[in-house]
Amino acid sequence: MSKKSILYSVWAISILFFLFSQTEKTFAKEPTVTLGIDYLEQSNFAVLDGKRVGLLTHPAGRNGNGESTVDVFVRSKKVNLVALFGPEHGIYGDEKASVPVDDKIDIKTGLPVFSLYGKFRKPTSKMLADIDSLVIDLQDVGVRCYTYISCMRYAMEACFEGGVEVVVLDRPNPLGGMKVAGPPMDEACMSYVGAFQVPFVHGMTIGEIALWSKKVAGVLKTKETYRKKGKLVIVPMLGWTRQMTWPQTGLSWYPTSPNIPTLDAVAGYPMTGLGAQMGKFKHGIGTKHPFRFLTYEGKSAEDIKAALEQLKIPGLAFKIKTLQLSDGKKKDGVYIVIDDWNAWRPTDLPFFMMQLSALWQIPSPFGAASESEIMLFNKHVGSQAWWDALLKDGGRVDAQKFLTSWNSDSERFKSLVKPYLLY
Repeated sequence: MSKKSILYSVWAISILFFLFSQTEKTFAKEPTVTLGIDYLEQSNFAVLDGKRVGLLTHPAGRNGNGESTVDVFVRSKKVNLVALFGPEHGIYGDEKASVPVDDKIDIKTGLPVFSLYGKFRKPTSKMLADIDSLVIDLQDVGVRCYTYISCMRYAMEACFEGGVEVVVLDRPNPLGGMKVAGPPMDEACMSYVGAFQVPFVHGMTIGEIALWSKKVAGVLKTKETYRKKGKLVIVPMLGWTRQMTWPQTGLSWYPTSPNIPTLDAVAGYPMTGLGAQMGKFKHGIGTKHPFRFLTYEGKSAEDIKAALEQLKIPGLAFKIKTLQLSDGKKKDGVYIVIDDWNAWRPTDLPFFMMQLSALWQIPSPFGAASESEIMLFNKHVGSQAWWDALLKDGGRVDAQKFLTSWNSDSERFKSLVKPYLLY
């Protein structure tokens, strides 16, 4: 079967979008998906020819063979790499969450590394002065509050304003392209942990988000003249479909941040992150099961399991586990099992966790929260209405009513962004 290529152009955007079909791979270890970085190399880096290149990436920015994009660029005689840019956690992923990162000189390449999670979140004109094209190669996890898509948005805005081309190397959404769920983002709650008005689980690739934000007025927070004149190139994947789970891609998973070391943690992140933000629930950070191992101060593992099973959350089962902690102590908790991927709705559980927190803890952790805690909570959740209901109804809040309403919102969002989906 042959490859087909279509040049896909939208207004001032230059986008290479290639449709690809092939026979099924015989060996499970051989990738069935060609990543954007691999396609860029296969095309002999044509879109970067003659340009001074900056690269925004992190440790998960690797090709299908596991080689870092930094190394791919450095060894290529076709790429004039002049600067590196790092997101949250830094270019090598060794910085803690929410901790500012300083600019530095990269020991491996001798190139300047500009931090986009330090003094500046948006590239300055000085950072971009010697660059013709900024390449973005970031592995996202498909969740709105994960800051790599925010980093991309700010970088796109700065580049469009400064006349610098943006090249996005596309990568799979590890939750697939079919899961869209959770509260939409209230405009008043927008921040670096919610830079796009999308559902909490958005179902798009990073390239699709870039295309949508470039095409649609008001998504990027910059002048319309900059948005329209800005140049965006998407280097697509080949062979990826929206129905694919990560194992079906044949690609290895590389940690995208210290607390997302595995695919189990990727799936756990939207399931428990919000639910453990306030109150006494803990979600396994610091154990071998981050975002998948639940405990609650003052409640036994049996109590937690019984309460969660009573909720009959689609697609989930709960198993009591005992973990050996780093200090030698043992801890009982509840491990979250996804036993039906198709039935699983990734954002149901955290809102039931909040409902239980309000029921189990007196006074309610939500009613006793400080202004700064409330602000941070709403920035992550994105829904003021949910917060108001927690305060008013406490443990009697009807989480299912909100989830049903948000599912309808998600269906509308899918229709809204359909013209900008590349796969």
